[in-house]
Amino acid sequence: MKTFEELGVAAPLLQAIREMGYEVPMPVQEEVIPLLLGNDNDVIALAQTGTGKTAAYGLPILQKIDRPQKQPQALILCPTRELCLQIAGDLNEYSKYVNDLKVLPVYGGSSIESQIKTLKKGVHIVVATPGRLLDLMNRKTVDLSDIKSVILDEADEMLNMGFSDSINAILAEVPPSRNMLLFSATMPQEIARITKKYMHDPKEIVIGRKNEGNANIRHIYYLVHARDKYLALKRLVDYYPNVYGIVFCRTRKETQEIADKLIQDGYNADSLHGELSQAQRDYVMQKFRIRNLQLLVATDVAARGLDVDDLTHIFHYGLADETESYTHRSGRTGRAGKTGISIAICHIREKKKLREIGKVINKSFEKGTLPTGKAICEKQLFNLVDQIEKVKVNEEEIASLMPSVLRKLEWLEKEDIIKRLISLEFNRMIDYYRDADDIEMVDESPSRKESGKKEDYKERGSHRSYNKAEEGYKRFFLNFGKADGLYPNQLIDLINRCVPGKVPIGRIDLRDHFSFFEVEKGEAQRVMDLMNTYEVDGRAISVEPADEKNSKKDSGWSSGLSKKRNTAYASKRDRSGGDGPWWRQAPNDRKKKKPAGKK
Repeated sequence: MKTFEELGVAAPLLQAIREMGYEVPMPVQEEVIPLLLGNDNDVIALAQTGTGKTAAYGLPILQKIDRPQKQPQALILCPTRELCLQIAGDLNEYSKYVNDLKVLPVYGGSSIESQIKTLKKGVHIVVATPGRLLDLMNRKTVDLSDIKSVILDEADEMLNMGFSDSINAILAEVPPSRNMLLFSATMPQEIARITKKYMHDPKEIVIGRKNEGNANIRHIYYLVHARDKYLALKRLVDYYPNVYGIVFCRTRKETQEIADKLIQDGYNADSLHGELSQAQRDYVMQKFRIRNLQLLVATDVAARGLDVDDLTHIFHYGLADETESYTHRSGRTGRAGKTGISIAICHIREKKKLREIGKVINKSFEKGTLPTGKAICEKQLFNLVDQIEKVKVNEEEIASLMPSVLRKLEWLEKEDIIKRLISLEFNRMIDYYRDADDIEMVDESPSRKESGKKEDYKERGSHRSYNKAEEGYKRFFLNFGKADGLYPNQLIDLINRCVPGKVPIGRIDLRDHFSFFEVEKGEAQRVMDLMNTYEVDGRAISVEPADEKNSKKDSGWSSGLSKKRNTAYASKRDRSGGDGPWWRQAPNDRKKKKPAGKK
């Protein structure tokens, strides 16, 4: 393995990175630095986040800058404000012993007049988000005619965020003779088109294998019922006392709800999503970076470009739609040679997606079993003991206090003091888990379709599994099913839209043309009455009690729907209009039936 000096890094830069703790080059640095120090070398580097890529392109760019010429000579494009600021900060750290070198971060959400003013004074390197840079170009306040190096950092993320047109407009304005380096964790088709259009005989460097996940990350999944997902998250967080991680959610609403629940339950958590102002986002990120927060609950969009060191865990509170998103999510832990854990909390219908992700990242997912309350309390206790063993004691500071403390506690034996210390820390957690039931894991046995065995279906079939609701819940039949594009998330959303307030929802069982769902008994009558006064897409909602007598008609419900109705409703699968799929539209009021006996 070569040293940074052997790679050709200049002395002032060497001094700075040694002070930052850089000892030997990481694989991507060893490959990229010599190429960028040369001329006319275009490079495609496929590497995960956290592999040392900023230094890989930053050191040679800084070294090649002609400082007397105060014009932008290097352009670094990245997807988000957060990453833009971090890259600029790193470049300033690397170049602190290089005089008269100016790096300017250019991003939205900050004063454009201030950025224009700095550009007029003269800068050497511009680190920019595409939208703001294009704005400056349109105002004729930034000159790209002397650009010698262009870096696209996290190119796949920029394209996912819709910056394709902006990138094309920017690259059309830089000299064709410039060097270009493209960094990406994955290699979708759109990136391949960019490389073909703008790069000249690029050298491809792959750290690991294409699209492969970080080898230092352990991938675990837990299959639970939808109603138990939050409880499962809590257990896992409790089981890792020193957790420092991100909980990824699919929507802004879910993100805020999960963050609020965690805060109410006493966790150091906060949310990051698109409805926050830039000032709020900066405040949350600052708290997270200095570890005032243990958990950041975020959407994929809000967390793009987020670069935080030493994350121990990534939690997927439901899988993202795009397989590449899993790679970006999990790649935020296990960085710089450290290990990390990526945990997916999902339901049975996401099992297929897990297999697809595993093939793409060339990793096997471990099936996890949720820890028991006893195991969690033991883990927390041993963590406390470990902290007590390792705590640094300032003898001088506490010397004057110790006599009074010892007199106060002299009547207690050592064992009594330890018991009281443990009780002081853990009574609340012990009480919680003493009364908490174990969370039921979802059965992964093959479906009737997969096994083809009649007896398998009978064991799990409608009459046995759908006759009886869970204790405290009422079971209902609904005249919408999978053929109508209805799945658990959509059914929960439909109930919430029809019934004001929070409705505790239990098991959900979906069939092709109808469904069963459970709600808490106290809410059952209200749910049935209100849902039966609505229609969706011109079709009346019908909710009926699924008691034992009716559930034996299970097959009758399926065959009882006329062929005409089945065909008509099945044709609505994936229906979308100006306002999106039908289940995302607000249910329409229809005239309530007149009470019996009234004309």
